[in-house]
Amino acid sequence: MSAAPDAAAGGPAADVPVRDAATVMLVRDADGGGIEVFMLRRNLQSDFVGGAYVFPGGAVDPEDSADDLRPVCGWRDDAAASAALGVASGGLAFWVAAVRECFEEAGVLLAYDASGSIVRFDDPAVDARFDAHRRSVDRGERRLVEVCEAEGLQLALDGMSYFSRWITPEGAPRRYDTRFFVAAAPEGQTPLHDDREVIANLWITPTEALARHQAGEFEMVFPTVRSLLAIDRFDSAADLLAHAAAIEDVPAILPRIVAEPEGGLRIVLPGDPAYDDVSHIVLPAGVPMNKLDMATPAPEAG
Repeated sequence: MSAAPDAAAGGPAADVPVRDAATVMLVRDADGGGIEVFMLRRNLQSDFVGGAYVFPGGAVDPEDSADDLRPVCGWRDDAAASAALGVASGGLAFWVAAVRECFEEAGVLLAYDASGSIVRFDDPAVDARFDAHRRSVDRGERRLVEVCEAEGLQLALDGMSYFSRWITPEGAPRRYDTRFFVAAAPEGQTPLHDDREVIANLWITPTEALARHQAGEFEMVFPTVRSLLAIDRFDSAADLLAHAAAIEDVPAILPRIVAEPEGGLRIVLPGDPAYDDVSHIVLPAGVPMNKLDMATPAPEAG
């Protein structure tokens, strides 16, 4: 469905396939003002950014584009979803993957019930039923579309706005072309973590997450850092969601890995002085992306 732009011809980096992926930033108003975002910590043993704090998400699977999903996707069909993402076809799979991964990893299901309201899990019996659904989907025993059909649900894709697109640098052992979405956290659902791919969860303000990252106690990769910087500018979840819904052009951002003259590696982004002066660096085995140095700009004032 997509490919990283400016891929170098030949060499180890060119041999690494770029997988499509999707992630969703769940946001809500913080008690003291501003925004909180839901984050998960990846398993320390993960071979991709182990220990890093991330948003719910993952790779787009073939099942996310199955034809039988169309009836449960509400008003958003593949043509509309693809147009929003700037692809010729197959775009709906990114939206579905974001919902599925959020349900599997965090127990949050962005879906409407028969009354047209976002499904709630604050009834213990309903919560237990959907927890069983989540475990079945996570284990691959059941598909998300089957849960929707059994419960009479429509995926709430119209409440998700396309926010950004990040492509893993050339030279990394795994590469993803990830579409970032933003959505309001549903009421009546309490996020969790699956205790498999992710080992902890929390609600946190972007300001606190960035400060803890600067202090070296909250590992994140560059797309997560930049996403938090972007949403930290807004005073409320409603303001952020209104802004995201109005975005018309989302550029693909392809960072690069750069070798420092004094030793070590770091990330540079388009627009950085060194970006156009370097070729890709193959990331040494055992060095995860979240261990690379990248200066974090201070949050914008106002």
